[in-house]
Amino acid sequence: MISVDEAIAIILDGAQMLDVETVSLGDVSGRVLAEDIAARISQPPFAASAMDGYAVRFSDMAPGAELSVVGEAPAGAPFDGTIAEGEAVRILTGGAVPSGADHVIMQEDVTRQGERITINMPQEKPRHIRQAGIDFQEGEVLANKTTRLHNFHGSIFAAANVPSVSVTRRPRVAIFSNGDELVEPGATLGPGEIVNSNHFALSAMVISWGGAPDYLGCAADSEEAIADFFTRARDADIIIPIGGASVGDYDFVKSAFHRAGGETLFEKIAVRPGKPTWFGKLGYARIVGLPGNPASALVTAALFVQPLVRRLAATQSDARHFSKAILAQAIAANGGRETYLRASAEQGADGAIHVTPAPNQDSSLLTPFASANVLIRRTANTPAVAIGGDVEIVRLR
Repeated sequence: MISVDEAIAIILDGAQMLDVETVSLGDVSGRVLAEDIAARISQPPFAASAMDGYAVRFSDMAPGAELSVVGEAPAGAPFDGTIAEGEAVRILTGGAVPSGADHVIMQEDVTRQGERITINMPQEKPRHIRQAGIDFQEGEVLANKTTRLHNFHGSIFAAANVPSVSVTRRPRVAIFSNGDELVEPGATLGPGEIVNSNHFALSAMVISWGGAPDYLGCAADSEEAIADFFTRARDADIIIPIGGASVGDYDFVKSAFHRAGGETLFEKIAVRPGKPTWFGKLGYARIVGLPGNPASALVTAALFVQPLVRRLAATQSDARHFSKAILAQAIAANGGRETYLRASAEQGADGAIHVTPAPNQDSSLLTPFASANVLIRRTANTPAVAIGGDVEIVRLR
């Protein structure tokens, strides 16, 4: 049985960022850039009107002055000429400001009769022109390599006339459950049957880390059936079998894994929950076998699958980030395994983070995850901690 740190080191050993692929702008959210993105044009590419009104020379803006309207400049159809003294061009929002103009007077501030306008309101300073390049300049780097893109990047790149981008390929994560007792949600349960639920949360977690989950289904409790699932999944970057990882009479996952040609690198971790978590390789794919109990599966996924997905996808850091928090409820001394308690953390009026562990940490329970946003880390053989004591926490979601 190895330590948590040893397990993570083995899982990450030799894992490298995946290859690069090109995606359209509608698919960039959540992806990681494989190149710097520089603007191909300035935005806006020309001086544009911010108002409906008239493009004029500010020096002509005396109240009562009359100007001749010599043309118009709607969006997409610039005025072909230069505004001279005493002239104005009708302009609409987004229209290119004609040469010679340095101000747009709003249409509410003039009276128009035929082809002449009269200035009704004093104009304090030149206004209502968006100068070329005020958002970004041609050649300006808008996002650096390794940036994890979000919802707004697609529009930013589009405005910069960039039609597609190169990103790190998302790790393909094949997931399958195991157990004759499992049925899918909505089924009528027979004697001894339970609803198969772990893979929904696990798939969502994988997506949030930058991976692409593929749930293959539930394997029956036979070595042949489980080996077939491994064979089907072997083109994935990561394979996650859920359940069948212990030493019961019907726990065939590891023997099926060897039957499929896999190599086991470790079989147990000194961690609670999740001691039966194991790791191996099948061709190119890395296999992280998770226990079937919900808390065991999801906590160990956060501890051991998350850094692997992040390493392959190049999403932020793949290291665990621990921080200090103040305990709002006493906890008992810890035993010989590193333990992770589901807990809720929030910032108090004092600015510190206060954390409350879920009252029941049984590994079969899912409901503590509804409110838990952190895990409290308890290293092996640590003493009890009273209310107000310091603990280490790691973010769960």
